[in-house]
Amino acid sequence: MSSQTPAPDPYIPGSSAAARTDSAPPSGARVGTIVWGLIVVALAALIIIAQLGIVTLNGTYVLIGLMIGAGAALVVGGLLSARKSDNGTTTRKS
Repeated sequence: MSSQTPAPDPYIPGSSAAARTDSAPPSGARVGTIVWGLIVVALAALIIIAQLGIVTLNGTYVLIGLMIGAGAALVVGGLLSARKSDNGTTTRKS
């Protein structure tokens, strides 16, 4: 019987030595996931409101508004994410 540890299997995620020792911490939810989730929730709410007869909606205007809002949210979220990630890697001499 041998007491050697088996070699890491390259076909199993996380079994390599590099993956075990140098894993990145979880970064939380991604901006795109949050924005697309909000789009789906907004569409569902608008469909419910339209079916109840509270408001009459024009589909073209609804889609234009959602795309403008989603685009703005993705740009702002990307800028905030980039700003947050740049704080830790400053190489300026002062």
